[in-house]
Amino acid sequence: MAQIASEMVLRLADDASVQHVGDGAVVLLARSGQLYTCNGTTEAFLDKVDGARSLDQIVVLLSDEFEVDKDTLDQDMAALAAELVGEGILADPAV
Repeated sequence: MAQIASEMVLRLADDASVQHVGDGAVVLLARSGQLYTCNGTTEAFLDKVDGARSLDQIVVLLSDEFEVDKDTLDQDMAALAAELVGEGILADPAV
């Protein structure tokens, strides 16, 4: 699994799209046709991934939205970002 540093800028993969449906969201990877459902946390995270914000900037925005300890949020969002890179939903920021 990729290590995602707090200063890394995150963006969706070129073939990934996020669609909001009801109380959640789904991610479609056009290349493979794979569909992922998102919980509320992942949806909020992906809403802030814009190709300009770093992981740390996204965490700051999420800490305003959710009442969670920032250190915990840092760790959780770095792990989530690494998982999303591994699934091909986020572009690898190291490349």
